[in-house]
Parts: sequence; structure tokens; C-alpha cells
Amino acid sequence: MRKRIIAAAASAVLLLLAVPASAAAPAPTPGAPGVGDPYYPTYGNGGYHVSHYDLRLKYQPTTDFLEGTATLLATTTQALSRFNLDFALDVQEVRVNGRLAEFAFSGEQELEVTPARPLAKGEAVTVVVRYSGTPSKVKRYGFDAWLRTPDGGVAADEPEMAWWWFPSNDHPLDKATFDVSVLVPDGTQAISNGELVSTSSKLGWTRYNWRENKPQATYLATLAVGRFDLSTGTATAAGIPVVNAYSKDLGDNDGAARASVERTGELVDWLSGVFGPYPFSTVGGYVPNVPTRYALETQTRVFYSPKQFAKGSNTSVVVHELAHQWYGDSVSLESWRDIWLNEGFATYAQWLWSEHEGEGTAQELADYVYASHPADDPFWQVEPGDPGADDPFAAAVYDRGAVAVQQLRGAVGDEKFFKILKAWPTEHRYGNGTIAQFQALAERISGQKLGPLFQTWLYTKGKPALPGQAKLAVAQPRSWAQIEESNRAEHGGAQRWSAASQ
Repeated sequence: MRKRIIAAAASAVLLLLAVPASAAAPAPTPGAPGVGDPYYPTYGNGGYHVSHYDLRLKYQPTTDFLEGTATLLATTTQALSRFNLDFALDVQEVRVNGRLAEFAFSGEQELEVTPARPLAKGEAVTVVVRYSGTPSKVKRYGFDAWLRTPDGGVAADEPEMAWWWFPSNDHPLDKATFDVSVLVPDGTQAISNGELVSTSSKLGWTRYNWRENKPQATYLATLAVGRFDLSTGTATAAGIPVVNAYSKDLGDNDGAARASVERTGELVDWLSGVFGPYPFSTVGGYVPNVPTRYALETQTRVFYSPKQFAKGSNTSVVVHELAHQWYGDSVSLESWRDIWLNEGFATYAQWLWSEHEGEGTAQELADYVYASHPADDPFWQVEPGDPGADDPFAAAVYDRGAVAVQQLRGAVGDEKFFKILKAWPTEHRYGNGTIAQFQALAERISGQKLGPLFQTWLYTKGKPALPGQAKLAVAQPRSWAQIEESNRAEHGGAQRWSAASQ
């Protein structure tokens, strides 16, 4: 028996020696400083996946000073000697799996972390970053995304926002759950995503604990600190809690803002009939006292500028941002080139709401957009399926993008069209998607080849030919002014970063 054991051991050694070098575990290497997005290649990072962010923050509104400890739970996707986080505030300490790690900044937003020992592929990793700073004093790519308000500050922007308040893997491909705990002076409120789990007060400070338990892209994480009225007493027909918040300093816009945002539950119920069951456990919005004009689909807690309500109530913008909870939040884009999957469908939801309200059908709105732009209008030079990094939020992505959706509806018929609208957020729930995948789904459900339609309306410069409509004089639908104002403010606000960020 002993001889057999010795012989077996010798054979095992010979087998190990015979293993080719190529089969050995790869040596640890630095993770990529970006995910390789075709528009923003340095955004996000390679080599790991984050499953959860735990953010424990303290914020002083009078000075705009933020202190934080971010704990990231991650898993490596390669053997790592170093990895990057996207961040812009000052860092005091980084620990990886409990051990102090070296760190340094490079580029505009790269925090390079070198752990005390290399990390193996598939290893569970806990990263703790202690940091502080004044977000409104930080500029990257020539701009500051943090919104300073008279009573605090707001984090709500795209495609980048996280850098100004927490370290992250900042790309929609790496979605995670969130716990956000914020300590603020008594009399001040902190708003974030998901459910308000608890609050507590001590020695003049109040802590707000928020939890988003479904995967969330980092740019959809939001924070607002200021003097707010919280409204928590309503729910959708399906029992989804509605949590809204309004700055106490909205002035003349206060009534119109509340008259619009307080309809959130009703509008979620209606949108659920269009897109399928609402994908998250809470819903709502907040209206801070900011000077901007845009709104943003921050997950479960939509950000609205008070200027969206300067001309009166505006349910159309609420519909647009709530539609994103299906198209953009639950199903996020795979790269920023796929932005049509967000904005084309959120705009089309406004058209469907107009149809529902008797203020103009989706077809009438499509005809109006088509007739309003002559063939030589630069509007037709933007390809909604690939608008380019300089202006991915161009008006054509919204309006021509919604016309493309209407063209799909006309081609496949209402029955199959509305099946497609529900199937996309069902089949890709909490994940990511591309335009090519959406086209494949539409072809499978409709039984039609839709390549020419997608090519014409999403990927071809110039005004597509529509026989019999080129010279039509089309009356403006009643809903158009509000739809145009809402979306012009949104994509106009986004243009502040587009040229500077690359």
C-alpha cells in the first residue's frame, strides 16, 4: 500500500510538472481604467464587479462640506494587482479586505488603489474609502455637476454624478444595491433613493437611512440635502409606497409642482398598463430649490427642477421620468451609444399620455415632428441610434427617436407593439440592453424583419421619405408645447458637459 501511495504521489508531481505554462493562473495585472464605452472610454473600471454600496455620510449645508465612508462589496473578474475607482473628492484612507492600501489619483476622476496583496480572480473584496471635501468646489472636464442650493446641495445629473459624492465603478454596466445613511443638522432633510428605512436624532443632528434593494446604476443614485416637506401618505393601486419631497422655498412654483408630482401614484398605475408591473419597491420624486431646468430619472426618486412647473402643472414631465423607471433604470443601457432606449421611449410615453388625455394622438405628434423640420434642418443629421459623444442628448434623440417608435408601432400593429413594450422590461429586468437586442426582440414578437426600419429611422442621416406627408401642413397637437418644454429643458441641461467631457 505504501509503495502505491508513493508511486501515486510521484505521478502527481510528474503531472504537475507537465502542465504547460499557459494553463497556470495568470499573474495579477492592473484593472482597466475604464469599461471601454465607445463615447466615454474612461468611465467605469475593469477587473471587478460591485454588488453593494454602503455610504455613511455627514453633510453641513452651510459650508457644503461632505464627509463620508464608502464601503464597497465587490468580486474580482480577473487577478488584480491594482484597480481603479471613479472619484473626485479628497481621500484620507483606503482599506482593501481590512488592510491599508496605497492610493493615488490620475486623470480627471481615476482613484488608483493598490491593495497590500494582489487579489485573485473571483475573490470577494471589501473596499473601504474614507473621504471628505466640498463638492461644489470640484471641477472635472471643466464643469461641476454638484448643484449647490441656498439650503444645501443636490447630486442629480448624467452621465456622470457619483464622482462628486462617492467612489464608484461609474458606468451603467455595473449596477448594485445601495444603503445611503446621511447625517444632517436638525431641521434639514436628506433625500435619496428607495425606502426611508429609519431616522434618528442626537445632539442637534438627524440621520436619514435610505435603502435601494434593486440593482441601480451609479448615475441614478441621488442625494439632496435641504429643507423639505416629505409626503409619504399615498400608494399606487398595487400598494407601492409613494414618497415625495418639496423644498420649502419653491415660491410661486410650489403649487404647480405638488399638483404634478402628487399624481405619481396614478401615473405609475397607468404606465404599468403600458410597460408591465412597476419594477421597484417604492416610487416618488423631489423638487429642490435649484436654478437648473432639467429633470432626471434618478431611480425610484425622480429629480425635478422647479422650473419644470414655472408655467403651471406638468404631468407630461412626470410621465417622462417615470417611464424611465422601466426604460433606463430597471433596464439600463449597455453603452451610452444606446441612449435611444432611454429617451426615445420616455418621450413616446408622453405621446401615449397625450393620446390617453385626448390632447393629440401619438400619430398626430409624430406627423407634427416630421412636418416641423424641413429636409435641410440639422435635426435630421442626428442618428438617434448613434448620436455621438458630443451631444448624445440632442433633441432628435428624443423627438426623432419617438417618431421611430411610432414607425415601429405602425409597422407591427398595436397588438404586437404593446407586447413588445412590455416584453423588453420583463425580459431584461434589472439588467442592461442594446438597441440590437431590442430590434431582435421586436422581430421575434412581430415575426417581421425590421432591419430597414431601424436603419432608416435610427442610423441614417437625412429626412426619411414618407410618401404623401412631405408637404402636409400639420396642426400642432395641444400637448406639444408642454412636451417640447419638458424635453428641451432636459436635453438642454445635459449639454453643459457634452463637449467638455472628452
